[in-house]
Amino acid sequence: MEIWGQRTDTQVIRQSAGSDPSAVLFDAVSAAKARKVDYVIVDTAGRLQTKENLMLELQKMSRTARKVIPDAPHEVLLVLDATTGQNGLEQARKFTESSGVTGIVLTKLDGTAKGGIVVAIARELNLPIRYIGVGEKVEDLLPFDSEKFIESLFEK
Repeated sequence: MEIWGQRTDTQVIRQSAGSDPSAVLFDAVSAAKARKVDYVIVDTAGRLQTKENLMLELQKMSRTARKVIPDAPHEVLLVLDATTGQNGLEQARKFTESSGVTGIVLTKLDGTAKGGIVVAIARELNLPIRYIGVGEKVEDLLPFDSEKFIESLFEK
């Protein structure tokens, strides 16, 4: 995160390894509010929906954010790897249930993966696809365009 913060000239709030994620979130949201910053992006780095403690921690983080900003979080994005198969649907179900996911970011569309599972996820859970990642650079995170995405599914 620090490297991406440097690349994008963005402030990064962090604590030492092993710190309580909700404490880091509290510090970040408090700092943003004090500095009149419009956006705070929190990367939870959580991956395994089968880990009950992760789901509980995500719920705690939402409660913590609401202590500083009562209607937070305003957006909860689930970042999915385009190579994720059927497990992606179960992952999306669990994260949506525990964290109130409001949209999807589909990454790694720069390879051979087509990310077809995201269609089932968006349809079943009624979640919009907000962004797609097509590379490793800042400009490779793009707003989702449904027509282009559908066309890409049928390209050879």
